[in-house]
Amino acid sequence: MAETADGQSTSGPFGTLLAFWALLGGLVLLAVVLMNTVSVVGAAFGKPFPGDFELTQMGVAVAAFTFLPYCQLTRANVTADIFTSRVSPRSVALLSAIASVVALIFGALLAWRMYAGMLDQKTYGYTTAILQVPQWWAFVPILISLVLWVTASAYMVVRDVKLTGR
Repeated sequence: MAETADGQSTSGPFGTLLAFWALLGGLVLLAVVLMNTVSVVGAAFGKPFPGDFELTQMGVAVAAFTFLPYCQLTRANVTADIFTSRVSPRSVALLSAIASVVALIFGALLAWRMYAGMLDQKTYGYTTAILQVPQWWAFVPILISLVLWVTASAYMVVRDVKLTGR
């Protein structure tokens, strides 16, 4: 299993779950790439893949959200290390804790609003134009990802606060 930037292990059941979830997102992205390849090749022979654009939209959105929890746990998000290169490890831990709190709040806000959006999509029966796939289906794995992201953020807040006490 991977380690965070501060050398902490991400192993354990939760780390394994998040790694598995991110790998599932990678498989979704791979399926999108394969589908687009089939569509391009098929179009060259007069046999395009119907609905490829709408499935690409849904698949890429789902995949992008599946990576968030693992990136939070492993600190693989974008950071500006140039600003923290000369500060103490305790200060870096404090800044990391603040960043984790921001991620937790942002993730919770997104989960709340995405849940409301999913209910609207389901209530009004919105579907994709060509394949008539219910759009709310894509919200389910995205919401799972957001809950996992919030959980990972909370875990990192606790971990970062412990590091500031050292």
